[in-house]
Amino acid sequence: MWADFNFALLITAPIFFILALGVLFKRIGLVTEDFARIGSDLVFKVTLPCLLFVKLVKTDFLNGLPVALIVYALLATVLLFLVLDRLIAPQLHTSQDRGVFVQGAFRSNMGIIGLAYCLSAFGEGVVTAASIYLAFMTTLFNVLAVITLTRHRGQAVGEKSVRYILQGIVKNPLILAIVAGVFISLANVHIPDILLNTGSYFAQMTLPLALLCAGATIRLQEFQTSRPLYWAVSAKLLIIPLLITAGGVVVGLRGETLGVLYLMCAAPTAAASYPMAQAMNANHHLAAAIIAATSIGSLLSTTLGIFLLRQLGLI
Repeated sequence: MWADFNFALLITAPIFFILALGVLFKRIGLVTEDFARIGSDLVFKVTLPCLLFVKLVKTDFLNGLPVALIVYALLATVLLFLVLDRLIAPQLHTSQDRGVFVQGAFRSNMGIIGLAYCLSAFGEGVVTAASIYLAFMTTLFNVLAVITLTRHRGQAVGEKSVRYILQGIVKNPLILAIVAGVFISLANVHIPDILLNTGSYFAQMTLPLALLCAGATIRLQEFQTSRPLYWAVSAKLLIIPLLITAGGVVVGLRGETLGVLYLMCAAPTAAASYPMAQAMNANHHLAAAIIAATSIGSLLSTTLGIFLLRQLGLI
């Protein structure tokens, strides 16, 4: 039992400490809001795409693609989204809270926290499966987020919303890097070592910088006492990971594949949910509170989840 708990703790504790250092550095002035904003942009637009691209161009995509993982994750996410959007969200009294609640409950911070969890748990060998998962699910998350935020504003998903979705997908640096890496690998195009080595230096910056900036952006004053916040946090940290992981066990996922599924869906709410809620005139204050609460709470819930999966011999 202690070995399983130690394994779980070794995954989440380093991430917790770097996030905590981000909070500390912000409080003592070593990291400023501008640094956190620029650093996050650098991670999203440069270093994380470099990490994904460098790993993917070296991958053999003709063998061992996680097809079962991707198909199951897509279907399970859509099903749970429909339950959240159609059955639970209408129970909230304020229409501006409904889409934010739905988005906060299902949309994970996979590119930073989720990927950090996976690398911490299984090492660099898991990057291929995690990257392919990231590409498909990021696309789906963008589509579903726009749908729920638009629908609960009392509008149909019209041409403007569809254009917003397509722009978000086409301009997403992570998706572009993944598509480029997969294409170059399949086309067997030779990339000079000097470019790969340069990209690797950028890649090595990704997780420490991303986690520091994520910690620096956590604002405890954004917590608010409200039923939508409690519902969203409970769904994001407990109910959604439990249901999706249990379904993964039923369909036969085990080992690293099940681990990637759990760690990606157990990650806190994506930071991108805040600007999207703000842009679509939803309750962005609630979105900020959900991000802050799940960022802190996921460290505890993920440790417990990994411990239980190890105890059951599933990963």
